[in-house]
Amino acid sequence: MNTAEKYMNRCLELARLGAGDAAPNPMVGSVIVHDGKIIGEGYHRRCGGPHAEVNAVNSVKNKALLKSSTMYVSLEPCAHYGKTPPCSDLIIKHQIPHVVVGSVDPFAEVAGRGIEKMKRAGIKVEVGILEKECLWLNRRFFTFHEKKRPYILLKWAQTLDGFIDVDRSHVAATQPTWISNELSRRQVHKQRTEEAAILIGTNTALKDNPSLTVRAWDGNQPLRLVLDRENRLPENLHLKDGTVPTIVFTTKEVPSKPNLEFVQLDFHSNILPQLLQFLHSRDVQSVVVEGGYHVLQSFLDEGFWDEAHVFIGNTVFVEGVRAPNLPCPPLNNENMHDTMYKFFINSNQ
Repeated sequence: MNTAEKYMNRCLELARLGAGDAAPNPMVGSVIVHDGKIIGEGYHRRCGGPHAEVNAVNSVKNKALLKSSTMYVSLEPCAHYGKTPPCSDLIIKHQIPHVVVGSVDPFAEVAGRGIEKMKRAGIKVEVGILEKECLWLNRRFFTFHEKKRPYILLKWAQTLDGFIDVDRSHVAATQPTWISNELSRRQVHKQRTEEAAILIGTNTALKDNPSLTVRAWDGNQPLRLVLDRENRLPENLHLKDGTVPTIVFTTKEVPSKPNLEFVQLDFHSNILPQLLQFLHSRDVQSVVVEGGYHVLQSFLDEGFWDEAHVFIGNTVFVEGVRAPNLPCPPLNNENMHDTMYKFFINSNQ
């Protein structure tokens, strides 16, 4: 690992501290180096707050050193006025002579303009240090702006023999069938804090009556989404308790309530493009799909998925509801005591 990669790695470490809070802005980290020493660090803590570059500059005690320092930043400094002034202007103002950028920002308001502005001001700009890692960090942000849809994560737990549930078709309502362990459940709740929304279908809502909230971790509550074609979910479900913003997608015209919105979709046509277009219009940058077989498999069949997180518990059902079919091998396997965790990515995206 060379010097530039070492400092860019530190930028990535800092950027990850903004997970769940920086969105819908990207996660960005920045360090300022003078004579081989880091004299300033910062990351984008929260949407609407100062960007990573601003926090890094503000952390430098002796601002005179900036004129002979190098700034490393995981994402191209912005060149437009948003909720905060352009970071490229700040860099020019402090006459920082050398800027190393991890990846270019695809957002239309930036898209290389920050780099060009700094170059025109006489600043030496290097681009593409640990670019792959920087792009991966902000895959949700990039997917949202490039593909005009949320980043889709599929999640389910299955048994050793490949079932996600017992047959509960003859049961009116019951508790969830637990397959994974407590450690994996904490990981699931941690992931919820980092995503914008969580989606299930009608049957999962009826059979499990889930809260879809963060309880085993500390962080942001995701927007709850449920597909309910005929609007047949009863009012006493946790999803309709009004404690967390929730959207129900249905064919019916239903008046909304505080924290409970009803949105009409045409269920006679393919609803996934409609759903994703609506969520994009609402700036929902990522969605965890935790529904049953039919909801999960529909995303797989349509190719509308980016990651899959599968937890394989140390149990067997012999019969029941089969797990969805993933068209690719896992990228990573992790043993979580009596539960195996497998991580997949959609290489066709």
